[in-house]
Amino acid sequence: VMSEPEIVAPSAEIFADDNVNTYAALKEASEPESIRVWRQEQQEQISARDSEAETKRQEWKTEAAKELANWHSKQDEVLTKNKAANREAQEEFLKDNEEAKPGQQWEKICKLCDFNPKSNRNSRDTARMRSILLQLKQSPLIR
Repeated sequence: VMSEPEIVAPSAEIFADDNVNTYAALKEASEPESIRVWRQEQQEQISARDSEAETKRQEWKTEAAKELANWHSKQDEVLTKNKAANREAQEEFLKDNEEAKPGQQWEKICKLCDFNPKSNRNSRDTARMRSILLQLKQSPLIR
């Protein structure tokens, strides 16, 4: 009676030659030279594109940070100018309110109104109200 040959798993020592990946070695051996060269060129092109994209991304980030800082500084300038103008206008308004002289109420009201008819093109027609206020300013009501 013949016995079947015993199948023994190869030991790891056979494949452990200088940390060589046997699968990669077999794959490289089965690929033609032209495909291996093409694959290597593709890898080099991809890595070059990736590095170029990363440098562009970093440039964009730095440029965006600069633009954002400039925008914030301009906004701060505008905000401080508006605050100063509003404070001055408020002080002037309060000063005018404290100086209450009889008979000048309509002049104060006319200062607060915009009498330029061309500035309000999209709003309602207020010509009649303007004319009434101007008449009251020129000749106030007598009580």
